[in-house]
Amino acid sequence: MNSYAELRCLSNFSFQRGASSARELFERAARLGYCALAITDECTLAGIVRAWQASKDTGVPLIVGSEVKIEDGPKLVLLAENLAGYQTLCRLITLARRRAEKGSYHLLREDLEVPSDGLLAIWLPEDDARNAPWLRERFPERLWLGIELHRGPDDAARLRRLLDLAGALDLPPVACGDVHMHARGRRALQDCMTAIRHHLPVAESGAYLFPNGERHLRRREELAELYPPELLAETLRIAERCTFDLGQLRYHYPHELVPTGHDAASWLRALVEQGACSRWPKGMPSEVRALIEHELTLITELGYESYFLTVHDIVRFAREQGILCQGRGSAANSTVCFALGVTELDPTHSKLLFERFLSRERNEPPDIDVDFEHERREEVIQYVFRRYGRGRAALTAVVSTYHGAGAVRDVAKALGLPPDQINALADCCGRWSDHAPSAERLAEAGFDADNPLLRRVLALTGELIGFPRHLSQHPGGFVISEHPLETLVPVENATMAERTVIQWDKDDLDLVGLLKVDVLALGMLSALRRSFDLIGRYRGMRWTLATLPQEDRATYDMISRADTIGVFQIESRAQMAMLPRLRPKTFYDLVIQVAIVRPGPIQGDMVHPYLRRRNGEEPVAYPSEELRPVFERTLGVPLFQEQVMELAIVAANYTPGEADELRRSMAAWKRHGGLEPHRQRLTSRMLEKGYTPEFTERIFRQIEGFASYGFPESHAASFALLTYASCWLKCHEPAAFACALINSWPMGFYSPDQVLQDARRHGIEVRPADIRYSDWDCTLEPCGKEQPAIRLGLRLIRGLSEGVARRIETARHAGPFIDVQNLSQRAELDARAREQLADAGALRGLAGHRYRARWAVAGVEPQLPLFAGLAAPNEASVELPLPSVGEDLLTDYATLGTTLGPHPLALLRRQLKAQRCRSSRELSEVEPGRPVSVAGLVIGRQRPQTASGVIFVTLEDEFGLVNVVVWHDLAERQRRVLVQSQMLRIDGHLEAADGVRHVIAGRLTDLTPLLTGLDIRSRDFR
Repeated sequence: MNSYAELRCLSNFSFQRGASSARELFERAARLGYCALAITDECTLAGIVRAWQASKDTGVPLIVGSEVKIEDGPKLVLLAENLAGYQTLCRLITLARRRAEKGSYHLLREDLEVPSDGLLAIWLPEDDARNAPWLRERFPERLWLGIELHRGPDDAARLRRLLDLAGALDLPPVACGDVHMHARGRRALQDCMTAIRHHLPVAESGAYLFPNGERHLRRREELAELYPPELLAETLRIAERCTFDLGQLRYHYPHELVPTGHDAASWLRALVEQGACSRWPKGMPSEVRALIEHELTLITELGYESYFLTVHDIVRFAREQGILCQGRGSAANSTVCFALGVTELDPTHSKLLFERFLSRERNEPPDIDVDFEHERREEVIQYVFRRYGRGRAALTAVVSTYHGAGAVRDVAKALGLPPDQINALADCCGRWSDHAPSAERLAEAGFDADNPLLRRVLALTGELIGFPRHLSQHPGGFVISEHPLETLVPVENATMAERTVIQWDKDDLDLVGLLKVDVLALGMLSALRRSFDLIGRYRGMRWTLATLPQEDRATYDMISRADTIGVFQIESRAQMAMLPRLRPKTFYDLVIQVAIVRPGPIQGDMVHPYLRRRNGEEPVAYPSEELRPVFERTLGVPLFQEQVMELAIVAANYTPGEADELRRSMAAWKRHGGLEPHRQRLTSRMLEKGYTPEFTERIFRQIEGFASYGFPESHAASFALLTYASCWLKCHEPAAFACALINSWPMGFYSPDQVLQDARRHGIEVRPADIRYSDWDCTLEPCGKEQPAIRLGLRLIRGLSEGVARRIETARHAGPFIDVQNLSQRAELDARAREQLADAGALRGLAGHRYRARWAVAGVEPQLPLFAGLAAPNEASVELPLPSVGEDLLTDYATLGTTLGPHPLALLRRQLKAQRCRSSRELSEVEPGRPVSVAGLVIGRQRPQTASGVIFVTLEDEFGLVNVVVWHDLAERQRRVLVQSQMLRIDGHLEAADGVRHVIAGRLTDLTPLLTGLDIRSRDFR
């Protein structure tokens, strides 16, 4: 039987073309006995790292390539023969992509005028041979004529014609498969994807569809029937020439941050010494000096000085611009990073060891993420681009994949379903589900699950879920190189202007040895910086993350009461339920609190044992004495990702290399599995050392949980610092904190309305938006109390632009406004802006209540130059009735999203009492287990991935919040009421434990009609 290497094959990284993943392609190629497989996605290498991994796992050699169409020229398959050829291919793809909009490319003839040594070309001729002389000149001794046969009606004639052409041009012919799928069974999906790509139904896409299903990896016997032996043999000769392997790439970090007279090591040492003097002005303690020496020695030994210098340079720029930032991650929690100002977390107060961040044995690259204020992160990104240039700095990509709703939308549209049914089907999937909808959910939406067309839609949806959809940009992961990035990986334009991205996903970088610095955005940093600014202006003192009073008892008492609306990390429903049980009393308790409500500990059944041990309900015990140092800080229970890695080394005799392999497998598990070999290895080794089967199984469940969402202790410690800062501010400066939260919105779990309602419940005075006093942002005003009042900013007026608000501020500084006409002239307000201000009640000081204000702005006319400076004529006043409380309430929510009048449920309380609905205040008097009925505005719905379909609903009334648990069965039966209601009545029973009270729902009733059009917006499933 003839051997064969496939030289033209698309994976699903040729978006909406390839219908199989690289792993599927390589596994089938291995079963068929192929000698090699080329992945030649169209003008991209986005999937080549995953193809490389699949190649190593299956033993089928990978040939790196890409197919391209030259503008007004030939179509080619380009294959990398060696490293030089690979670099040329990256350069060509970069040129073609950078001159085009994202998602397309333009490759020109002149791009191939430079030498292309190491790059092999397979020409796919169409009808004429005019391109042959030019191609032969570009690829001397490196050009083939590709022949593709797919059992068409004219295969024999096509073969003769192409062989004659090859002979006439003296070009060697070679067989190609134009593979689009690993097996014929993907034909329906490939047709569907083609229709999606061309924005047509499949029924109207005949001109774009392949005539049969032959574009898959075929058996060699079939290929021998179609191609002469010499064409198959030529594939092997090409494959033998292609010796390039991605492992040959060598990445070098930039070195220009080092001034003359220093090398990287000496300059890093100098900066650390300078920073240490600032951190410890009275002199470094001996233990700190020893830590710094130890860390610097290890950094220098592993050659990562330039990495730390780069992170320091970025942080230095941010601090010079007044941008609040905080480093986190493994190496960020080092003494070196504390001295450099990368983090405000003093490592001498934590329980983290530097060897867990940087190790001679593991030789892992350092990991530092730096969070910046979310509204100013773009300044930092553009600084990095300016510092290193577009050629040497780019953001890493993120592969956006199909989720259930997106997949079913595209498939249903391609199969011709009408728009209303497409929307209903997508709603059945939920926001982020990766599964086709259940039969119960389909039936609730009015679908017949046995309908043949619907079954076809769902079957194709199941195949499409998880496929790459497009390349997005990482929020801020930078790859910075000493040499042009296009020598390592193609670079293309991002959707956002002034940004470029490499074509590799962030999860693929470690595999090829590229380091990245994460320049990330964090809304809480914006809120903290604004809080510090507000306090500084109001009280004349400036706090920082480093100077806030530590271990404040009042702050921890507030946290233990779960009074954490708006704070960082512990504000979610699940965290608030855990706080009264854990009752944090120290900073390390906060580190654990941040990390404990995560899939890893929950799925591994580690949460309740930890709580019982912490509360003295069960003794602290260790699986073995050798694991005591690993688990002692968490009372014998593994809660952190690092502890799982340490356990593998200590209890299963993993080498550092095997532990690193486990970490990588965990990172890739959601993508394509790979944890099963570790299950067997861990289990067998731990059983040999005497651990129980129950313990090993529990540990592996946690490993799978960390693979879904791992949370390292280093990240938890950095986040806990921001958690404590936000809690301290909420406890001691609640007005400034609430004001800053609103000015930083959108962010967090809660809307400005919920933040303001919480502030008012805490006794903070809130004053309305008023053009006489309000700026764009909310501000603080004296009110004769310890805590200032919050003056609502004009930013809350829906639809009002910041430019209008800034003009009002500027005009007001020149003198007070006389009337609406005067305001409109001086601030240059158009009719729309005047109406928005009037409807929001912001003109009350000039015109009175809303109705009078609306009447007043209706009479404003543009002032003609002849009458400039003349007073407006006096008009007879018109008596207009005051709006009712209900009318004000409706208009407040419609224009501001909040109200300073009575809460909506206060107006409905009499009706609710008649229905025996209790308020949140009355619930505190109900005995657990008793049946109750409650009602409230829906402010949030959550469905954690560990909750087995349980949905948690948060209701708000005039006195506070009510937490509701909706079991999966009820959620499925009453999904429409659950998801679409703005106001819900819950009939159920009360449960209480450890100070946490929930209503377990038994029946849901939609009370939205009682709101009569009130504009309430909830935060759902995020």
